[in-house]
Amino acid sequence: MTNDVAGAWQDAPELAAACVMQRTAGENFPVAPRVLPSRWREPLLAIYGFARLVDEIGDSATGDRLALLDALEDDLGRAFTRDARHPLLRRLAPWLRTHDLPGEPFARLIEANRRDQRLTAVSTWEELLAYCALSANPVGELVLRVFGCAGPEEIRLSDAVCSALQVIEHCQDVFEDHARGRVYLPAEDLARHGCATSELAGPAAGPALRRVVACELERARALLERGASLVGRLRGWARFGVAGYVAGGLAASDALLRTGCDVGSREARPRRPDLLRHAVPLWVHGALT
Repeated sequence: MTNDVAGAWQDAPELAAACVMQRTAGENFPVAPRVLPSRWREPLLAIYGFARLVDEIGDSATGDRLALLDALEDDLGRAFTRDARHPLLRRLAPWLRTHDLPGEPFARLIEANRRDQRLTAVSTWEELLAYCALSANPVGELVLRVFGCAGPEEIRLSDAVCSALQVIEHCQDVFEDHARGRVYLPAEDLARHGCATSELAGPAAGPALRRVVACELERARALLERGASLVGRLRGWARFGVAGYVAGGLAASDALLRTGCDVGSREARPRRPDLLRHAVPLWVHGALT
């Protein structure tokens, strides 16, 4: 990391740790509920902080974003030797060793945001899922590793949940993504439903865009239903936390469906009662009911 790039952590206010962590309140699911014991809550918040920092660099940082992502990857390497420079990497560092977290999932999150600097459109559903494998699935794997239950089948089910959460978020953020020059709704689905890319500029969703969003939500809910059996394989706080993630995705899709898939509606955000309505049965029974 050069001195100039290292100084960018201080020069870009949006990359300050406090600003990055403020985004916690805007998530569809509880990132790390306060009731979690600190031995679980602190590493989950540290992982979230890293993921959000990567996204802030990829989405809104001023200057050369690719250089900043390179600098972040370098700082990630430093975190494994307890020599990181950014506060969020220093916060993450002790948990890397405590929970034996590998570098590869973190590197995939950085690579997703490198791709975002070139991405303008996604052609197919399969291409979108391949992107989710970089941008979302690594977080689920890291969460499982924190809880000590990252077996192959658990990771496979977690991937389904995380991809679903990412797709739902893309549905919520259609207008915001379009303003950044990105379209995550598959081009083949836009064409099939007669939705021109100009309709993705907002401020309200027309009939064609609503049909596309409904299509993606149906696929996302199918992924959530497939991945929900992960909850039943977990115990204790791991089960509690992952149930909240799945419930958050279901509540977010409920909110969009309630508005008729109008992604421009203020009501298209999850409500706490909806989250609890899904979370409690998941936590108690370990499956969707």
